[in-house]
Amino acid sequence: MDFKFTDEQELLVESIKEYADRYWGDEQVKEMYRNHKPNQEAITAYREAGFVYMGLPEEVGGVPCDKTTLVLMCEKFHHYCGAVMSFQTEINSLMDIIDFGTEEQAKLIMDVVAQENLIAACTSISEPGAGSDNNAMTCHTKKQPDGTYLLNGQKTWVTLGEHAVYSVVIAKDEDPSYENKEYSLWLVKNDSPGYSTGTLHKIGQEIVPFCDQFFDNVVLHEEDRIGPAGQGWKLLMKKFEFERVLVVAQALGQAQAAMDDAAAYASERICFGKPIANIAQIQQHLVEMEVILQNVRTMLYKVTWMLDQGESVRIEGSLLKYYACPKCVEVADRALKIYAALGYTDEVRVGRIWKDLRGYEMAGGTPEIMSYIAGRQLVKKYKK
Repeated sequence: MDFKFTDEQELLVESIKEYADRYWGDEQVKEMYRNHKPNQEAITAYREAGFVYMGLPEEVGGVPCDKTTLVLMCEKFHHYCGAVMSFQTEINSLMDIIDFGTEEQAKLIMDVVAQENLIAACTSISEPGAGSDNNAMTCHTKKQPDGTYLLNGQKTWVTLGEHAVYSVVIAKDEDPSYENKEYSLWLVKNDSPGYSTGTLHKIGQEIVPFCDQFFDNVVLHEEDRIGPAGQGWKLLMKKFEFERVLVVAQALGQAQAAMDDAAAYASERICFGKPIANIAQIQQHLVEMEVILQNVRTMLYKVTWMLDQGESVRIEGSLLKYYACPKCVEVADRALKIYAALGYTDEVRVGRIWKDLRGYEMAGGTPEIMSYIAGRQLVKKYKK
């Protein structure tokens, strides 16, 4: 096993550190959280530096790289910025459009990316009554006599939905009933007549704009469909496993930031005439935190390596998500204990990180769903 990063990866990490130091200082981040969105200067610099092109095919103007590099990039952004990089989620939407769509759709979306000041795309999946139970979706399209389609329904928990130019929307074909398993993906322009949004407010990850999306007879054309008719859910399933890996990378990065702060504070805080880092209970917190971080990082990069080899990670990816996100919350929780009352204020960032990390437990699938997926597969794996 070779755990060494390539020279290119080391240079990428250095570039991320320079970017974070310049645009994600403590006061800058506090302002972003107060405004419930990253500032435009940070978004523009991210795009001008070319980070938005990482992992995309060369033929569309991207910078091809393996998934390990993408995961490393995601982890380090969240580590050095100590905050949620909300616009990084755009990469999943861009990949779906490019991988599953037509050349015309790929060119269309990359033209928007090139404008630098715009969020090109978001993905709309969940509905008020349909999260893990995707069959409960009722958002649907109906074909009209003139060959167009009318999109009706509601999506919720849409990241960047109020700011993206396009949405990748999954909707049932023709029939919204529970029994219908025919879905299609659609590329929907977010200024289309009949489209509207409603802002959602969260207790954490306030920097990530979430919204409800409402589609009231939004007119679509066949050229707006992404991939074959009726295959939308199968296409999305191909990307869910990597999406969960990216969620873990984000959580790990922020958990590491909490560890950095708490460990440094333990050496600075004087109690009973000596640093609290000399107290056994504080050292125990640090030990448990470091064990978690090393375990999560080892699992994360093993699963990512498997993806780069083209191997199935149905079990490993679910176990990773099941274990990693709650454990990253524990790291931040122990960091709060080290800070004591100070950690329960907005004077330091560990409290904010704790709230952010709690959201990762639900993003991409809750621990309960991950246990369900992994458990079924483990029964098959060990059945004699």
